[in-house]
Amino acid sequence: MAPYKIVPGGIYGITIVLQHKWGFPIGMAALCFNLPLSLLGMRVLGAGFGLKTFICFILVAVFSDSLPTILLMLMGEPIPTDPMVALDPFKLGDEVLLACIFGGVVMGTGVGMIMKTRASSGGTDVLANILHKWTHRSLGQMQMSVDFVIVLFGFLMFQDWKVPMYSWLVIFLMGKTIDMILQGFDSEKSFFIISDKIEEIRTYILNDLHRGGSIVPIQGMYNRSDKEMIMTMVNRRQMVTLQQAIYKIDPNAFVTIFDANQILGKGFKRLDAE
Repeated sequence: MAPYKIVPGGIYGITIVLQHKWGFPIGMAALCFNLPLSLLGMRVLGAGFGLKTFICFILVAVFSDSLPTILLMLMGEPIPTDPMVALDPFKLGDEVLLACIFGGVVMGTGVGMIMKTRASSGGTDVLANILHKWTHRSLGQMQMSVDFVIVLFGFLMFQDWKVPMYSWLVIFLMGKTIDMILQGFDSEKSFFIISDKIEEIRTYILNDLHRGGSIVPIQGMYNRSDKEMIMTMVNRRQMVTLQQAIYKIDPNAFVTIFDANQILGKGFKRLDAE
C-alpha cells in the first residue's frame, strides 16, 4: 500500500505519510512511535499489557523494511535506488485497487492472527485503549476516531481525495478479514424451536442429526399456556436438513434461527481452541 499513498489508519498510516514526505523508513518510523506508546500503555493500563506486544511490533517493523527487498532478491530482480519502487516488488504499477484489496486482506489476516493469540500490534490499539480508560467511551468508537484522524492527516498531507477513499476501503477490508480470522469461516446456527410436537422433533435431532441441545420450559404470551422450547446448535450443512424435518413434523412450528459465530464444546470446537 505504501507506494500508492494509501493510509490504512494506525501507526503505519502515519509512517506511510512520513515515508512519502521525508523519506523515513516505514518500519523504523513505526518503531519510534510504538516504543513510547507501549511504555505509556504499560504505565496507564498496567504491566499486564504484555511482552507479546513488544515482540510483535518489533518484528512487524523489521519485516516492513526488509521484506520488499527480500522478495526482490528471491525474484532475481535488482534492488532499485528509488525507495517507492523498492516497496512494490510485484510491480502493480497503477493498480491501486488491487493494492487496496490484497493489502487490506493481508493486513487483516496478520492483525487477526495477532489478536487470536491475545496480543496486540501496538500503535493506535494502545492509544485507543488509553483513551477508552480516560474518556469511558466505547473501545470501538475510540479506535474508529483515531483511524479517522490519521486518514484525515493523510488527506491533508497529500491533498488528494482518493487517499481517504482508498484508505477507508482498506480499513473496511481489514475489519472484515479480522472478523473471519477470529470467528472462522464456518457459521454455525442456533435453533430455537417451539412446537406442539416437541418430542418428535427432539427424537429427530438426537437420532438423525446426532446433535444435543436443551429443552427450556416457556409460557405463551397470549394465553400464558405452558410450552417447551428446544434450543440446539447445528452446522451450516445441517441447517436446511433440520428446517425441512421440522416442517414435515409440524408445519405450524415456530422457529427462530441465529448465526452463531463460535460454538465451543462437545461436538464443535474445543473449549481451549486458539
